[in-house]
Amino acid sequence: MEVSRVRALRGPNLWSHHTSVEAIVACTPDEESIGALPGFETRLRGLFPEIWPLQPMGHDDTIPLAQVLEVAALALQAQAGCPVTFSRTTATLERGIYQVVVEYSEEDVGRLALELAEKLCAAARNDQPFDLEAALTQLRELDEDVRLGPSTGSIVHAAVARGIPFRRLTEGSLVQFGWGSRQRRIQAAEIDATGAIAETIAQDKELTKKLLDAAGVPVPLGRAVRDPDDAWAAALEVGLPVVIKPKDGNQGKGVTVNVTTRAQLDAGFAAASEFRDDIMVEKYLPGHDYRLLVIGNKLVAAARRDPPHVVGDGRHSVRELVEIVNRDPRRGSGHGTALTKIRFDDIALASLAKQGFDAESVPDKGQRVTLRNNANLSTGGSATDVTDDVHPDVAARAIAAAHMVGLDICGVDLVCDSVHKPIEDQHGGIVEVNAAPGLRMHISPSFGKGRAVGEAIMDTLYAPGDDGRIPVVAVTGTNGKTTTVRVIAHLLAASGLRTGMTNTDGVYIQGRRIDSGDCSGPRSARNVLLHPDVDAAVFETARGGMLREGLAFDRCQVGVVTNIGAGDHLGLNYITTLEDLAVLKRIIVQNVAPNGMAVLNAADPIVAAMAENTRGDVTYFAQDCSLPLMQKHRAQGRRIVYVDNGDLVCAQGKREERIALSEVPITRGGVVGFQVENVMAAVAAAWAVGIAWDAVRAGLRTFVGESDNAPGRFNVFDYKGATVIADYGHNPDAIAALVNAVESMPAQRRSVVISGAGDRRDQDIREQTVILGKSFDDVLLYEDQCQRGRQEGEVVALLRQGLAGAPRTSHVEEIKGEFVAIDRALARLQPGDLSLILIDQVDEALAHIAKRVAEA
Repeated sequence: MEVSRVRALRGPNLWSHHTSVEAIVACTPDEESIGALPGFETRLRGLFPEIWPLQPMGHDDTIPLAQVLEVAALALQAQAGCPVTFSRTTATLERGIYQVVVEYSEEDVGRLALELAEKLCAAARNDQPFDLEAALTQLRELDEDVRLGPSTGSIVHAAVARGIPFRRLTEGSLVQFGWGSRQRRIQAAEIDATGAIAETIAQDKELTKKLLDAAGVPVPLGRAVRDPDDAWAAALEVGLPVVIKPKDGNQGKGVTVNVTTRAQLDAGFAAASEFRDDIMVEKYLPGHDYRLLVIGNKLVAAARRDPPHVVGDGRHSVRELVEIVNRDPRRGSGHGTALTKIRFDDIALASLAKQGFDAESVPDKGQRVTLRNNANLSTGGSATDVTDDVHPDVAARAIAAAHMVGLDICGVDLVCDSVHKPIEDQHGGIVEVNAAPGLRMHISPSFGKGRAVGEAIMDTLYAPGDDGRIPVVAVTGTNGKTTTVRVIAHLLAASGLRTGMTNTDGVYIQGRRIDSGDCSGPRSARNVLLHPDVDAAVFETARGGMLREGLAFDRCQVGVVTNIGAGDHLGLNYITTLEDLAVLKRIIVQNVAPNGMAVLNAADPIVAAMAENTRGDVTYFAQDCSLPLMQKHRAQGRRIVYVDNGDLVCAQGKREERIALSEVPITRGGVVGFQVENVMAAVAAAWAVGIAWDAVRAGLRTFVGESDNAPGRFNVFDYKGATVIADYGHNPDAIAALVNAVESMPAQRRSVVISGAGDRRDQDIREQTVILGKSFDDVLLYEDQCQRGRQEGEVVALLRQGLAGAPRTSHVEEIKGEFVAIDRALARLQPGDLSLILIDQVDEALAHIAKRVAEA
């Protein structure tokens, strides 16, 4: 078995809505059914007893080894604790070649699971050992390393529950929510509205205390110190016992509490100096340690934190009791679990010594033994939820402390006997405020109920009912995608929306190109959704990107399918038929939002049938409104777009909006049929977004089919009294549409300049010139700059074969070089002639033609 072309599908894809790893798996003839491998399944289950049942792929009860790989990769992730459920194996038309797809929750974990599953299959086949526990441990550790921690994860889960899209910007905890101009960002539990100054203040413990004291918030007395002698002097000033800690520390690092002697202070000073140079001494407040979580103007959670400790049972030593406590599955070594394992280190041993114990001491039954002075969860402490017990005055003081520092999300550390009564009544005080506080003690406390703090943070970022999305229009099909995308973007911009657009020419933000080349894939679309100056986005969604990575978004407001035709890279990546192509293209229809709109070509039966696959509503478009499907749809009170007496008509029930095609320059008064269809699709999309009709009409009037608005899409030039049309048509359907448009335009003699894309099937390349040979007098053949895997001269030879027996063509010429061919065609033109130039290098060819026109 050989596994190749492993790739991550990071969005909705051909197989599912889930993120998945896809691989091409080649099986030898005896591996096409594990029944031909004696003892294989028995050995497999011996190595991995928890693997799920293997189900035959078809009616012949065969289970190929590729399917075992699929099931094993999914089961390994599930056993490691990953929330995955989907996998699939599909046979291709090539004997022994399979497509294996396995869901992942973290991409790196999914890839590793596939590698481990391959090793498992090899071990079972070759009767070799496989260390299952080591494999699961490797997966768990990697998952903990790469997945979001509990604090950030809780916020992301709250966003997902509200339908707010998110994207991790780094491997850490920097996350973006929403799209374009609606985006917000967090870093752990810190939001983008929090100022750097507020964070700086929170890190400076001494300054924080001064500000809180000025606001009337109770704080312990204390000051910054220079050295151990100054620290002892400060301790005597405020009165023993004291706390010594780093001035801008976090997570309790370097903190020593309840210091009563000079020796303890010197040791505490040394411990604090390991983390920071600036040290503070402040009055030790007896009582419990509480963490109060303030979000915005509310106290949303509170927990009492207890230092790491064990309780004696009269039988086990302290060391053994720690080991027993650390077996709790909620305790881990990092921040990925609800609790952290208790550290049994020098600090723990020193704490034991203060209590008269050592590691091998056996405490009496019920005797509490503390292993650290601070109660931070990161050092093994525990938390008890007390949110419902907080006195209103205590909550008010916590909120005041957060606001005084300027934090939108704030962890307020309070020391007092109880939160049931005001702080002053019990001589307590607020000892710290924390930016980006840990949330796990509130999400999954050791005792008590968890609090919906992630939801509270999302309510701060987005008002209830706000999903942080901008209108996203996705356009796919065989022909007309780029022009349709450009027209839609122009209409949205005409309504005042700052529009981002991707297509085969580049990435555009508010009409300015920021990237060039074929940008019709998911990477470019994601970049647009990241841009803060985008109010709406329109994406050309090509087949290659969908196969390679899936969609760049979880759902769109509008999905447009222009048509499905032959020549759209059929035969590549196991897409061999129009039906295969339709299944791929309808991905965007399947991922239209429930309140969104699928815009479908009613004149194309394959496209029209996609209506069954959308969760949203449907707008049909076709020039002929007498189609039964169009009539039925309108009778149901739903939307259709069609042409009637020179008008483009948008109808819903009895309501109609009419737009004269004479006022739509790109259609040349309605003569260019394929442009009429592109405009119908674009208007239907703008209608679905909710663009005002006045803005639609204004946008159509100002969209001219020239090289600046739609480069390579039926760009018309006047050259010495002849008509020159430049277009990027590159498949039989596009050529047929161009021929129909050209034949409606008068000409004394017609010529065409054409090459062919090498990554098409032979019959598709030949078919282009079969069509052209029926309508053009002269044909000039040239070779593309990039042959896309073909040998030199191979494509031109196929084009010439298509011209064999052409009924109209009288002159065929082969030219070396695209620009040489263009010049040759222009030189032959006479007034009244028409030349169709099918360009390859769009920008360069258009500039070359424009230069020749200007010179003329």
